[in-house]
Formats: sequence, C-alpha cells, structure tokens
Amino acid sequence: MDYQVIVIGGGAAGLMAAIRAAERGARTLLLEKMDRPGRKLRISGKGRCNLTNAAPLEEFIAHFGPTGRFLRQAFHRFFAPDLVAFFEESGVRTVVERGGRVFPVSSQAQDVVDALVRRATEHGVNLRPRSPVRRLLVAEGRVVGVTVAGRARPFRAPAVIVATGGASYPRTGSTGDGYRWAEAVGHTIVPLRPALIPLVTAGTVAPRLQGLSLRNVTVRVLVGGKRTAEMFGEMLFTHFGVSGPIILSLSRLVVDALRNGQAVTLSLDLKPALDEHTLDRRLLRDLDSQGKRQYRTVLKGLLPAKLIPICIEQTRIPARKVAHQITARERARLRRWLKDFRLTVSGHRPLAEALVTAGGVATREVNPRTMESLLVRGLYFAGEVLDVDADTGGYNLQAAFSTGWLAGNSIPLETEDERTGGR
Repeated sequence: MDYQVIVIGGGAAGLMAAIRAAERGARTLLLEKMDRPGRKLRISGKGRCNLTNAAPLEEFIAHFGPTGRFLRQAFHRFFAPDLVAFFEESGVRTVVERGGRVFPVSSQAQDVVDALVRRATEHGVNLRPRSPVRRLLVAEGRVVGVTVAGRARPFRAPAVIVATGGASYPRTGSTGDGYRWAEAVGHTIVPLRPALIPLVTAGTVAPRLQGLSLRNVTVRVLVGGKRTAEMFGEMLFTHFGVSGPIILSLSRLVVDALRNGQAVTLSLDLKPALDEHTLDRRLLRDLDSQGKRQYRTVLKGLLPAKLIPICIEQTRIPARKVAHQITARERARLRRWLKDFRLTVSGHRPLAEALVTAGGVATREVNPRTMESLLVRGLYFAGEVLDVDADTGGYNLQAAFSTGWLAGNSIPLETEDERTGGR
C-alpha cells in the first residue's frame, strides 16, 4: 500500500484528521482539489474564524438538535478545551467573546489555517493540492484507495477518511462530492438542504428596513399558526428578508417547514424584557408625559427611526395625532404590535449561500466511536459530509474538528512486521 491513510478534503475536519493520523505515525496523504487547503476556513466567522464555543457539553450537544447525540463520543474524546489547547500549542492564542464564542486573539482566520497546515507538514503529512478525487475504490467490502483526476495510477491505502465538507460555498471546493461517493458505495444520504441560511420574506417591509440591525429581540417561528421555536438575540433586515445570528439559527426549522409546504411566519417581540402589563404602563407613562407631542415623535423613544413608518402604518394610528388623543384601543394596538410584529416567510436563500449544509451521510450507518462506515471497512467520514449541523456560534466547526480528530485517531496502524511481511 502507498499510504496507511488517505484523507480527502483540506478543510477543518480533513486537516485535523490528517494531523492526528500522522501524529500517531501513520503514512498520511491529504488530497485537496483546490489550489490550497482551508479556503472555507479562511472566510468562516466573517474572516475571524469562530473556532468553538465555551458552552458545557450538554448545552453544546443541544445546539445540534436530534443529531447531537451522535457526536457525544467524539466530544468526549476531543472537545472545546482540547481544541483550544491544540491551537495554543500551535501558536494560536484564543479569546472567549459574547455568547461563549471562541476566536483567535488575532481575529484572523488565516492564522488558524496556517497553524493547521504547519502542524500537518511538521508531522509528515503529504499534502497535495489540485488533486480532485474521482471515486473511492472498494473491493470485497473494504476501501482500498482512490482515483485522482489526471493521474493514471490510483493512490492506495487500507483507510480513507472522507472530509469533503457540504454543498454550500462551492467556490471554496464544497461541491457535494463526498455525498456522491458515499452513495455510490451504498450509504444513505439524508436529503441536502441549507442550514444557517438567511430567509426571504414577502412584501416590502424588509427591503424598506434594509441595513437595520435589531439587538435584544425575540423571534418566534410560527408554523401553520403554531409557535414551534423562539430565540433571543440579534437580527438584521436585508434587501430580500432577514438574516443575523438568531435568524440563521432558526432557519433550519423554517427550511424544513417550507419544504413540507407549511406556512411560516416570524413574530418579532421588540420589547422582550417587558411583559404586556409592564409595557402597557410604559406606554401610558410615555403618552401622558408627552401629551402634546405627535404620535410619530413619541415613537422615537420606543423604536429605531427606520421602524417608525412601518409601526405607524401597521398600527393604523395617524402620525400627527397628538399623544393625549390616542385612545385605549389604539394604545392596545401599539402594544400588541411591539410584542408581535409579523413577517411572512416566502422562502430562503439558495444552498450555495448557506453557512452549513443540513443532511448528508446518515449517522446510523457510521460508528460514532470511530467515525468508520458500518457498510465499508476502512472508510471513515468526518465533518459536514455527515448529517450533523448546529446553530451558529462555533458549534459546527467544533464538530468538524472533533470528528476529524476521532477518525484520524481510529485508523488501525500496521506494524513494521506487517508492512514487510515479517522479513
């Protein structure tokens, strides 16, 4: 055999898998189809690279939804503190920011990529860019190697780790190749769809609010009129709809509901710190203290300027009406609107724009203790190619690093006698 392990894909999972295998002494080949590894890593976290999250294990796993339990073994073996220590040893210091997000102190994703490539090279990984794999070679139920475009002779190894990422951001090399190879050797592929994706809304409200960022709001998802999820935090209006951290985290549920033909509405609570009774007292106080001012002026103390015209239209209270003339019924309409400002979701941005791909290789066909296929011996999967995805906040990158580390740590290593046939 040419190598003891071939890793396909030079992203977070692939680089970590190759490093761990090489650290254990395995002859390791890493094949990357792009001109250099880590292209998606370079743009992650808006170029800052949100490596992981400081949340405790159970809370961390909960951010993955139903598939989180599959990752428990990987996280027990290599979790956030281990990852932070790994990068500290590699010369990348980290800092914990709002929401437990962990970033490199330099705020440069390039430092993360450089550290991974440097560590792989130091441990003897043969890193080959511009080497697009065409197919997996399988014989008698076990993987034996891969074929590469433009190369007559295949690379052979008793272990292959597929870490090709998802199907989003195709310009970084994530074009869904791993799904096709996995399916070709018998694996089930859970339907692909975008996760962590901005949402498209109906009407002109969002375009009129383009660029407005709202902090400390609660967004509830109503599917068929029934509340199914909610999240507190920050969101952003765009020319097509809504985005921002809480929208991205809620998007997976929205995408699935839309795929099922269900009607989806977002309900925004613009004053989540105040219950209905407390908010009503606040409105009464504002209207009394500013009794001679116009309604539109009173709203300046309640809302960002861009939201005021929308509020006036939807509460149907004349902009020039003076405060002391506003009736109890009108005040109730304003209160309800502040607690339940609604947007109808008409769609989502395309998969190519998703931060993460939902769906992928079915986890029931992969050993969670090793990341080895239960169908093909010697075949391993790591990272986004698996059917695991989480909220925004560093969780997905940790899953990539953890599953990559576990796969690289699980490769059986042949002894010198086995390599030479006992000679």
